[in-house]
Amino acid sequence: MTRLGPGMNLQPTYIPLTRVKLETFKPTAIALSTEPSGSGQARAFLKSLLGEKRGVAMAGWSCLVTGAGGFLGQRIVRLLVEERELQEIRALDKVFRPELREEFSKLQSKAKLTLLEGDILDEQFVKRACQGTSAVIHAASVIDVFNLIPREIIMNVNLKGTQILLEACAQASVPTFIYTSTVEVAGPNSYRQIVQNACEEEHLETTWSEVYPCSKKLAEKAVLAANGWALKNGGTLYTCALRPMFIYGEGSPFLFGFIDHALKNNGVLPHNSKFSVVNPVYVGNVAWAHILALRALQDPEKAPNIQGQFYYISDDTPHQSYDDLNYTLGKEWGFCLDSSVSLPIALKYWLGFLLEIVSFLLSPIYKYRPPFNRHIVTLLNSVFTFSYKKAQRDLGYEPLFSWEKAKQITKEWVGSLVEQHKAVLKAKAP
Repeated sequence: MTRLGPGMNLQPTYIPLTRVKLETFKPTAIALSTEPSGSGQARAFLKSLLGEKRGVAMAGWSCLVTGAGGFLGQRIVRLLVEERELQEIRALDKVFRPELREEFSKLQSKAKLTLLEGDILDEQFVKRACQGTSAVIHAASVIDVFNLIPREIIMNVNLKGTQILLEACAQASVPTFIYTSTVEVAGPNSYRQIVQNACEEEHLETTWSEVYPCSKKLAEKAVLAANGWALKNGGTLYTCALRPMFIYGEGSPFLFGFIDHALKNNGVLPHNSKFSVVNPVYVGNVAWAHILALRALQDPEKAPNIQGQFYYISDDTPHQSYDDLNYTLGKEWGFCLDSSVSLPIALKYWLGFLLEIVSFLLSPIYKYRPPFNRHIVTLLNSVFTFSYKKAQRDLGYEPLFSWEKAKQITKEWVGSLVEQHKAVLKAKAP
């Protein structure tokens, strides 16, 4: 996933082991056999955490993961290779980076790993990708909170792409479909509204017309409405959706952007969301929730309670502002928050409204993108936290990574960015 705003995933960040050309792709013919190789401490830690948490899955099953080259998608793939009886993982994305292809080739698994590069809007490609699979995890999306991408592209990928994938599942008789939604489909709708430890039963829904939350809301509705569809082979399609909080962790496009900005600004981090209170979630725990949802929808005893449902996914990361999270993850490396005086939220909100008006008035002759708008001000300055109790109850979800472990891993990654920056500066020095 490549992201432009708190959570975007349009262009995959990781690369396939072997590239599959769209014209020649035959689902059963292209597979990467990933034989055991050195995996390092991270893998050993993961295996120790998984321990007895592995469930019994269907014999001889396969899974398609869209957005598999992205920040979240590649971690879903890493956990999938641990699943028993899994014969094949199909990792689909628009493009995979060579580094990820190499990383995927080192995964220890008896399953074949097939890497598919193609467009989620290409109906024939998507149909072939779904043919013969047992389950789909749809994590691909365009995330653009700051309105940098044309609205039509985002709606096409996020909504139309999801609809195409659902239709392909029906035609290919794929019975299990898990959708990666976002907490933004629930809001926040006003910075004045306080939402703390909310749950699914409150049925919160965004009222914004901004393209990202709107596209994700409509796509989630389509996924949940498809639950119960008749499949071509006479079976039934079962779906569910996961709504993760703001996702952080090593490789986060958002965190990378903040750190990169600070490195170019004498170590000063932006301080634009000091009044927000959110409960960020570690990327590894979001990936783990997808695995549990997949198992649960395949379990005849658990499935009836999960079909057609959505779940908020958070973990035990402390409730804090986005700024405080960035500071916590970066202070060890000398980063600090911008101490300059900021405008009051109410003033910034109405200034955002004026900028929207200017953008609208100029639209016939000039494409003006305001630096912020009312939606961004609201998103970055709201009290908006959620409980994961429903996922705990129905999916058996418990965070795989503690806050301390997630913090440690992410801080080490931030440190690596600092070292890379120093190396670049040293190379440029006369």
